[in-house]
Amino acid sequence: MSALLARSWDRISALLPARADFAVMARNPRRDLLAGLTVAIVALPLALGFGVSSGLGAEAGLATAVVAGALAALFGGSNLQVSGPTGAMTVVLVPIVAQYGPGGVLTVGLMAGVLLIALALLKAGRYMRYIPAPVVEGFTLGIACVIGLQQVPNALGVAKPDGDKVLVVTWRAVEEFVRTPNWTAVILAFAVAVVMLLGTRWRPTIPFSIVAVIAATLAAQLFHLDAAAPIGELPSGLPAPSLGFLDLSALGSLLAPAVAVAVLAALESLLSATVADGMTVGQQHDPDKELFGQGIANLAAPLFGGVPATAAIARTAVNVRTGAGSRLAALTHAAVLAVIVFAAAPLVSKIPLAALAGVLLATAIRMVEVGALRAMARATHSDAIVLVLTAAATLALDLVYAVIIGLVVAGALALRAVANQARIDQVDFRPDLPGEHSEEEHALLAEHIVAYRIDGPLFFAGAHRFLLELSEVADVRVVILRLSRVSTMDATGALVLKDAVSKLNRRGIAVMTSGIRPGQRQALQSVGALDLLQLEGREYATTPEAIAGARAHLHQAGVLPATPDTEEASR
Repeated sequence: MSALLARSWDRISALLPARADFAVMARNPRRDLLAGLTVAIVALPLALGFGVSSGLGAEAGLATAVVAGALAALFGGSNLQVSGPTGAMTVVLVPIVAQYGPGGVLTVGLMAGVLLIALALLKAGRYMRYIPAPVVEGFTLGIACVIGLQQVPNALGVAKPDGDKVLVVTWRAVEEFVRTPNWTAVILAFAVAVVMLLGTRWRPTIPFSIVAVIAATLAAQLFHLDAAAPIGELPSGLPAPSLGFLDLSALGSLLAPAVAVAVLAALESLLSATVADGMTVGQQHDPDKELFGQGIANLAAPLFGGVPATAAIARTAVNVRTGAGSRLAALTHAAVLAVIVFAAAPLVSKIPLAALAGVLLATAIRMVEVGALRAMARATHSDAIVLVLTAAATLALDLVYAVIIGLVVAGALALRAVANQARIDQVDFRPDLPGEHSEEEHALLAEHIVAYRIDGPLFFAGAHRFLLELSEVADVRVVILRLSRVSTMDATGALVLKDAVSKLNRRGIAVMTSGIRPGQRQALQSVGALDLLQLEGREYATTPEAIAGARAHLHQAGVLPATPDTEEASR
């Protein structure tokens, strides 16, 4: 018991921040502080907007950005990662809010935190790297579409209609706008989005999101634009931590949503960390520590009324581009947002919802990398299919189902491609093969022996095609199977091979094998195929030995005259 506890503690301590993580923060604090301030300015409207979109309100978005942003930076596995509420997470939370209410969302966040810590302890972070690029691109495209559609009610200035399907809600919002148009909200949302999109191309270093939001807020106040509904009153500070939302009887029904949130948090966080590593030189994240940090962040955020959090690719990219080199930048970002919560809540409460909708519309548009999508679609037909299906599933179903569908389809297409690499080629019987024989003997050998070389994997995805090809053998006495180039063999492949050999034997055709690898013997032995292949000593180490055995068999059958080689092989 003590040994188990010691191993558990060793594993947990390996995930905790090390002294080196903090030593990096002292190298260039001025640069990190400036980067953190810049990220906070960019993150403020996004935190407010995603909080509103989630259904828990702007204050929930701010609480998430402050609490989760600080803890994920402190305990995470990347020096550059910035965490908080994100559009992808909002997409998952909307139906949870509709079905279980705000308390359900907070409980789901708490449970997701536990699951993320469990994934970190199980060292699951390394497996996220196997997600195919078309799944990631399709996932991102689908999220961008959903985020954009979620902003339609606020951008049109109408109350959010009931429903948890984004397409249905969007359609109802458009119908409401047609009945009672609110052009003030439309103009504000459009203006903010245009300023962000054009301004970023003109001066990428200027945070045009906050500039556009301030301008929209001033316009709404100066011109008394009552049609532009504001965020509303915000608390001046974070609430005291509480578990009052927790309903133990609901944990069972909330497990599936919690798994979805945890999977999404892991996926988006590790993807963001990988992107950050690629943007820098000498930075490398620890995937298991990153999962641990996100788990701690999601355990704490619900206690302060925050929504589930994950790393944010856009904010992380801003952090890297502005020169961040350590966790100090992300911690500064959280501290600046905390100051805003405490000192500027009355001002923030006046921001029009339409302006935040414009920010998120622009964010959704900027998420779509047209060049990457075009390149992925042109790569192969399989990549294009996976991308489109994942995006469509994200839009029509939900993010977890979309990733599962994308992975299943990508896996099926990859298996088909691998299976198609397996070949069974007939090898011409040439006079230069080992063994001296006359032209008459060679003619008899060529007439009665056929040799096949099997290349590539022999497994469930393509094994039956092998059986069909081999079963077409006719008018021969001996079949030689050269197995040295079989790269993979599973139980299905071994069974198919056994079936083929049995059918040939029943037709009076002897089967010789050569080059069976040690790794193939276990599969062959488990299904009884090895005993059949070794029948009457017909397994050989090399092809020349198998040919000599075939000649000996033909000699015994009276097809070939006796020679010293065949007599030796017979003995």
